[in-house]
Amino acid sequence: MVKKIKNQKLKEKSSHREHRVHRDGNRFDFCLLIFAFILGLGGCTTVQFFMPDKPPYYSQLWNTYKRTSLKESSAADVMVTIRSSEYELLSQSKSVIASLGQKKKTYHTWFNIVAFDENEPTARRKYLLVINERPKILFAEPWEGVTFDSEMVLESEVLDKPYSNENARRIAILRRVLENVRRDIDEVSPDNKMLDVSGMIINQALRTVLVKLDASPALAAKLSEPAGIEFSHISFDKGKIRMVVEDDIVTVKMMLGSFVRYFEKRQGP
Repeated sequence: MVKKIKNQKLKEKSSHREHRVHRDGNRFDFCLLIFAFILGLGGCTTVQFFMPDKPPYYSQLWNTYKRTSLKESSAADVMVTIRSSEYELLSQSKSVIASLGQKKKTYHTWFNIVAFDENEPTARRKYLLVINERPKILFAEPWEGVTFDSEMVLESEVLDKPYSNENARRIAILRRVLENVRRDIDEVSPDNKMLDVSGMIINQALRTVLVKLDASPALAAKLSEPAGIEFSHISFDKGKIRMVVEDDIVTVKMMLGSFVRYFEKRQGP
């Protein structure tokens, strides 16, 4: 009797094991079908999205940007830190040094720019731009987006000028930021079309913000808040911007597209 019971239990275990193998096999086949479906939608591009990214990583670009200290770093200091020769190109004029690169397979474009004034031996302005032009594909994030950071020493003519109120002052400062960005990029963009296009994206976004602030000046009071100001963007759907002024230094953080969701999580300004 005991032997019959043991044999029956062994048969039940064997049947359960076969059922589990069959079920797991079906699950594996289903996963293969889903993956094949994704490949059919996105082709080789989708495969590339699942591959590890190659350097330089965003953290490396950010660290390069932070290593330049306004009113302290000389042109020689910047030349040492700004460029990673293996991945980037260098473009420079008499007053601007730019390091830029592009990953065509992962749709990334970036630049680090440091600018000097004619009678100042140390850095006066610096910029970091990263553009992700990755198309919207199932399970692949982030999608199209832009992140832009800027620090600059403000001219005394902007700081000392009398304004009707604090909001008018904030708008005037942001307008000067746009003017400086445009001038500095124009200094080096003739050498590289990628810089020219990148500069157009920044100019378009900052002009959009200024149009919104000119229409509703009271919104400028929110510029320094952690959440910043949200605005619509014709190419990237939406954007956010924050501007902080401390003494004579203005710091701007702006994100467009899919990067907006990380706006308050990411450090700075």
